[in-house]
Amino acid sequence: MKLTLRVWRQKNADTPGAMATYQLDGVSQDMSFLEMLDILNEELIVKGEEPVAFDHDCREGICGACSLVINGDAHGPERTTTCQLHMRSFQDGDTIDIEPWRASAFPVIKDLVVDRSAFDRVIQAGGFITAPTGAAPDAHATPVPKADADFAFEHAECIGCGACVAACPNGAAMLFTSAKVNHLNVLPQGSPERETRVLDMVSQMDAEGFGGCTLTGECATACPKGIPLFSITAMNKEWLRATRKVKR
Repeated sequence: MKLTLRVWRQKNADTPGAMATYQLDGVSQDMSFLEMLDILNEELIVKGEEPVAFDHDCREGICGACSLVINGDAHGPERTTTCQLHMRSFQDGDTIDIEPWRASAFPVIKDLVVDRSAFDRVIQAGGFITAPTGAAPDAHATPVPKADADFAFEHAECIGCGACVAACPNGAAMLFTSAKVNHLNVLPQGSPERETRVLDMVSQMDAEGFGGCTLTGECATACPKGIPLFSITAMNKEWLRATRKVKR
């Protein structure tokens, strides 16, 4: 395939960026999107030009490192991570716009790489449990109802990629935060911090400058792991419960 790529280029966080246009030929439909970018970078290096910086790690849809807005959609036209998106989703002669996540809480570091450490700080605020050290207990030592286990596993699938924030017109992080709150709060192991967890994580989320949630649902549509929209309402219930029980 022959493609026209319009890629966001930005030297650093303090320098204004702009779209740069590149022509790329010989792209196989079997390539992943990141492999296609690898080919582009090889050509740029041969020409003596600066390669395009972009985030990636496992390239297996697990780590959440890859983060591109492709033709206006977080992770592109398929409901998957950028690394699992293949070029068969595009046609010969297509023009593809490639941009970084767009959110005030995710400042651009260089080109397509953004700083997502805001997510780390939200996790640090309450995404943990109090557990005694020593050998791991038997798996069946603490019974968990099947419905609660399924609920926890569903929310634990969040990989923290940030597609929910990039897709949200308000730049909200409610889906991410709710996934991290819910998968711990529903389990007995997470009950000691149940109230403080939701209060602290929501407070940190607000402090990071994420936008307010208006339940447009774009976050759940873009999520490559299918975190459901009702995750947000479940966290709101947890927050209301905690505000009644914890006085600060």
